[in-house]
Amino acid sequence: MLTDTLNFLIRNLAEFFILLLLTRFFLQAARVSFSHPLGQFVLVLTSWAVLPVRRWIKPFRGYDTASLLLAWLTALLMHGLLLAITPWPFVFGSLTTVIALALVAVVELVKLSLYLLFAAVIGQALMSWIAPYNPLMPILNGLTGPFLKPLRRIIPPIGGVDITPLILILLIQLVLSVFVAQLEPAILQHVSVAG
Repeated sequence: MLTDTLNFLIRNLAEFFILLLLTRFFLQAARVSFSHPLGQFVLVLTSWAVLPVRRWIKPFRGYDTASLLLAWLTALLMHGLLLAITPWPFVFGSLTTVIALALVAVVELVKLSLYLLFAAVIGQALMSWIAPYNPLMPILNGLTGPFLKPLRRIIPPIGGVDITPLILILLIQLVLSVFVAQLEPAILQHVSVAG
């Protein structure tokens, strides 16, 4: 019971912070303004961690590497804590365990990035029908544009309706359910028992 409660708290708090850091990373990568309340929310909740790290980790080609590194470190810490409270026998000092945790943290970032993109596509599709001039639309367009533009070149509107958000949602679900869902358990199988 205590283990389940700790697991729930660690996973949900860490994933929320990782999502905030990834949102900050992707908004900056898309050159989206942080003037919207959502952008301000992300900045306020992440700047305490990102700004000190930026003193040592400079942006690379305009990408916010400090936010991405912190997201990965948070995922690494989360999976380390989750592993520490499980009944599995393992050795933290083992090279295999360290590599497995590092890889699982990368998978976590990919998974949460896809969830973030999924939510942005759903939000953009709904807002385009309900409130196309909402101030949130530039943020959603900035997040989804790089993924929808290539699809729009291949798939024209059908009867005046753009179906590329639906195609992108299906692709995201395919990647999440077929590839990402298999990676984490496969990597964790290699966590060292004997060192």
